Amino acid sequence: MFKKAVEAKSHQRLSGADRKKLKRTVRDRFPAASDADIDALFPPKAEITVAKFQNRVHVYAVEGGFPMFFDVDGRGTEIYPTVFALWKVPELLPVFMLKGGEVSRFIIGGADLMFPGISVPVEGLPSFLAGETWAVKVPGNPAPIAVGATTMSSTEALKAGLRGKALRITHHYHDILWESVEGRHVPNAGFFEDVVFEDPGLLQSGQASDSCEGSTDVSNGQRNGDDNIEVGENVDVTDVFDETNHASSSSKQIDVDNATAEEIIGGVGDLKVTDNVLSEDLNVQHTLSTEDVDALLDKCLLQALHTTIKDKDLPMPGSTLWANHVLPCRPSGITLDIKKSSHKKLSKWLQAKSSMGLISVKEDKYKKEVMLLSVNRNNVEYSSFKPEKRQVEKNDQISDHAANESRSNKVLDVAEIYKPSVHVNPIFASVGADTGNLYSASEATDIVFKYVEKENLVKPTDRSIVVLDPILCDALFKGAIKKGSRYPTEIHKKDLGAAFISRMQPHHIVTRGSESVVRKGALKAIQILTERRQGNKKVTKLSGMESFLMDAEALASELQKKFACSTSVTELPGKKGHEVLVQGGVIDDLAKHLVEQYGIPKRYIEVLDKTRRS
Repeated sequence: MFKKAVEAKSHQRLSGADRKKLKRTVRDRFPAASDADIDALFPPKAEITVAKFQNRVHVYAVEGGFPMFFDVDGRGTEIYPTVFALWKVPELLPVFMLKGGEVSRFIIGGADLMFPGISVPVEGLPSFLAGETWAVKVPGNPAPIAVGATTMSSTEALKAGLRGKALRITHHYHDILWESVEGRHVPNAGFFEDVVFEDPGLLQSGQASDSCEGSTDVSNGQRNGDDNIEVGENVDVTDVFDETNHASSSSKQIDVDNATAEEIIGGVGDLKVTDNVLSEDLNVQHTLSTEDVDALLDKCLLQALHTTIKDKDLPMPGSTLWANHVLPCRPSGITLDIKKSSHKKLSKWLQAKSSMGLISVKEDKYKKEVMLLSVNRNNVEYSSFKPEKRQVEKNDQISDHAANESRSNKVLDVAEIYKPSVHVNPIFASVGADTGNLYSASEATDIVFKYVEKENLVKPTDRSIVVLDPILCDALFKGAIKKGSRYPTEIHKKDLGAAFISRMQPHHIVTRGSESVVRKGALKAIQILTERRQGNKKVTKLSGMESFLMDAEALASELQKKFACSTSVTELPGKKGHEVLVQGGVIDDLAKHLVEQYGIPKRYIEVLDKTRRS
């Protein structure tokens, strides 16, 4: 779910009515939560904000605090708690206990949970249904490390011999959602980045802090690029806990907002060093001075300004700058913690760079966040910096169990592409781009912003506004404005790309394995329809699979075995393509099968059940 960075389209505070609606949804979705639990997650007097992303995900957070819940489709039907919420209320969800660290290292690496990795209690596998929300814990740790949805019921799991996928992980420790919080004054984010254990099953919460009254050794490690678990030097954390922490740490409820990171992962010892070379490297890192951290911050910022931050992306929230641009530019094996710098806070650091003339920032009073407005690419510090050419690291984070679960179908890749039309051809010709080629949305957006930069159309008094010259105005609005209406004279940067793409001819490219097809027009969705026939029997129809390079005959044969029912294939009357008929009302299971086994995105599946009464 949070494997790739996606910038939020909007941030806003919830109204009183929406706050109540959200709390009702959480209470209905998670009946184990008491009123006290709800108040702990959403304090009555605290503001609640929602971040809406381009992939329809909504993330709900306490303003100035942590994200507590995320909604997969933005409709409230698939809402999950974050690991931060589960640290505050560990009993919010039922839990799968892992067999140990060898499993948890794959979970925090992004793999789904397989049944062989679950520790089944003596009394047997707990009862559950498909689609239920469950958390994942490691032995001896009350703080969950991941959350997801079950892929089958306990009855189906037992019939399958406890093989296959148990939980589809939607969010886990150290994914993009976690990383997005890092650098925004999170008490534990920096320490979690530093501490990565040889056995992640040994991650402990503040519940074990009673044993820390003496001298407790915690092995500090470092996460490398492929999430292999390594252990570095031993660090004494005797001074971490004060008397107040000792008094509160015996409770099972973990207060993420107030507890330090050491409280959450305290009480771990007796770990073995796996690599002396790595340990020596970490010793160097632990001795970095404040000046070294400041220099590293500046270097990462300059690297990001040269390589990943484009003027068309501005203005940009400070949290996005940190998570999506600065952190990825840090050297391999090095932790970047803003709190270890002389600035202590992200906002103060950015304001310091602004005062030096490198960037221009402004505090958004509504969002209570510093915004990056512009980059001074004529600045001496910017022009004298030579960016490094860095190789992209490929993460090998798939568990052995997941790798052994073979699929008979090759990976599907769907991309929307666009061809220049007569409206935008002058823009492409002006910047020397070929009007006969096909372009992705980002490539097309780069073309129009290249034209804006070439013609110097950015408004001097407001860098987020583009002034429309006659050529750009015609490209965007000629023929779309009613006669007699006035043409716009300027447009916001965030609207320019979408307006430009809407004037191009849509195409799509579908790739499955080595087979690839380019077609004109938007990609049509697969239609799944269930209706009743004679004798009150249900039949499910499936059409449109050819658009995704799927063979109707092969699919019908596969569905016959999967659902233990008869299937048939007929040609669609008056249309190209075939229709697969499946006996029985399997509309939901069929849609799920297409998503999981064929990789069809949910947005390209249309379902209609005529047998359900409204």
